[in-house]
Amino acid sequence: MHDTLAPWNATLTLAEHSIIVYALSVAGLALFAFFVKSWVSTNEITGRFRSGVYAGMCITGIAFLSYVLLVVEFALGYVRRGDAWVPNANAILSWAPRYFDWTVTVPLLVIELLAVSTLVGAAARRFRAVGIAAAFLMISTGFIGGVVIDSGTDTRALWLWGVISGVFMVVLYLLVIYVVVKGRRDLAGSEAAATLRNAGILLIVTWLAYPIVFGLQGWGHGGAVITWMQVVLSAADIVAKVGFGSMIHKIAKIRSAEDVRAGVDTLPEALWISSEKRSDGTLPTSLPTTGAPVTAARRAERTARR
Repeated sequence: MHDTLAPWNATLTLAEHSIIVYALSVAGLALFAFFVKSWVSTNEITGRFRSGVYAGMCITGIAFLSYVLLVVEFALGYVRRGDAWVPNANAILSWAPRYFDWTVTVPLLVIELLAVSTLVGAAARRFRAVGIAAAFLMISTGFIGGVVIDSGTDTRALWLWGVISGVFMVVLYLLVIYVVVKGRRDLAGSEAAATLRNAGILLIVTWLAYPIVFGLQGWGHGGAVITWMQVVLSAADIVAKVGFGSMIHKIAKIRSAEDVRAGVDTLPEALWISSEKRSDGTLPTSLPTTGAPVTAARRAERTARR
């Protein structure tokens, strides 16, 4: 058992401290920017795929709040002494909120992917349940070994729970691969197929950063390694949440435009992707009469009849 195994126990140089603050701040701002972008563009997506956009908004909103907490706790968790930043009892909270974030946002990433996939009905519900459970267990078991047991300083607990977490990660990988392969087959000939493939590859590759950084906690390290761990995790969060979310949004727009052109769904405004018009604005061909609002013209007609 070595206290140095816990990354929040390492002393940082002035440069290392500045780099970490920069990485955390940039990641938080990027997440907030994508949250706003998603918020103002929900009307670009038909109702069939809008749940994916809502999931992406939840992901980046939650992640932004977690990064605000990370920055605050990082500022409170270190005390400057000469040319070094020395951690105090609060330094653990400059790491732990990442697990709070991931426990919620990783299951939401599964929901985001499935929302634009070709799985429907009972199959979609089964995959969603399995994916959410696997994602939650992957993060929570990692949290037990990496933070809870002896404050992340027990090597045996770290590796034991890391392996358990890895089992659930394999389940998630298999789910993502299946969804992407099936989607590419079902969407053959559509631009959405290639984007879905790229989104799946991006997610699979980016997720590899997390167990690698988790594994680094099992070795002795100094401030330089801690700095790289924080920078890599911040970059991975941007890619997995903003980059992946952008691809999901694009797939939702492409498939929405296809539905509008096919007459399956409607959007009140024209849909554009990269300044290219994909579908015209359309309105429902008929409106239900029951409970329909009374317009000024209808009121005038009623008055004339009297």
